[in-house]
Amino acid sequence: MSSGDVEATRRPVEDRPPFRSYYGRPVIKEPTWKVPDVPAYLYLGGTAGASAVMAAAAGARGQTRLRRVGRLCAAGGSAASVLALVHDLGRPARFLNMLRVFKPTSPLSVGSWILAPFSAVTTAVAASEVTGIAPFLAGPASAVSAVLGTGMTTYTAVLLADTAVPGWHEVHRELPFVFASSAVLGAGALATASTPPEQSRPARRMTVLGAAGELASGLLMERRAGRISEAYRTGRPGTVLRAARALAVVAAGAALRAGRGGTAAWLAGVCGTAAAAATRYGVFEAGRVTARDPYYTVVPQRERARRDGRSEG
Repeated sequence: MSSGDVEATRRPVEDRPPFRSYYGRPVIKEPTWKVPDVPAYLYLGGTAGASAVMAAAAGARGQTRLRRVGRLCAAGGSAASVLALVHDLGRPARFLNMLRVFKPTSPLSVGSWILAPFSAVTTAVAASEVTGIAPFLAGPASAVSAVLGTGMTTYTAVLLADTAVPGWHEVHRELPFVFASSAVLGAGALATASTPPEQSRPARRMTVLGAAGELASGLLMERRAGRISEAYRTGRPGTVLRAARALAVVAAGAALRAGRGGTAAWLAGVCGTAAAAATRYGVFEAGRVTARDPYYTVVPQRERARRDGRSEG
């Protein structure tokens, strides 16, 4: 072996095939996105989107307290999401520049055009909710925010999966379901803790369904990820994602007992919120791990090439 061909440094794994990389250097460039800005942006935007959908449904059913909580969470989450994104970009002008054109083939462009109007509409709806001004417009505007909110829950998953980062791209089919479930869990948990028990039943259901969806889709994602699943099961990402699942289970259990409010409602709120945030952070970190280690780029490609060669033969 030449002096320039060195083995990449990594934690030993029993089923990992022998692999050597040229100078041990990454094949792709690791994303320069900041922590906690981008994980916060992923969590806040998704939770805000699910909260907007919840608020519209509560308004249609006459559940005024749940509607109020949903509208305020949607507005606060979307505003904080924009701030986190702008802080990561460095200057507000960079976010505005993304709105200069609309490119349907670009998840970043489409996402920007979902986030910007969603933030504006949810802010207007929340202002009407708090001040009582123009309530006749708040209903239609809330419906618009709910439509945009469905996109908010998943577009960041598409944005990550559209990159060359193996840990995100290889799970592009399952990642939107993970993020959507996480958003439902986060929104339901916040509303469970913030709404009187007599009106929080839909929020409690959201917490349970979101937790179940996050657990099922997350495990399915790891199962189908092949070699990439190692990044989701080991190191910091593995620890964070296991904690997220444990918190989701606790949140669901507490939500089932939160019909009378009190400690169970708060426990569901705290654990559900933490689980949703931890899931986004764990996925984000797993992607960065696979970008740093050339093994995750080269070995899956070689295995796919061998499978394709055998199928053609």
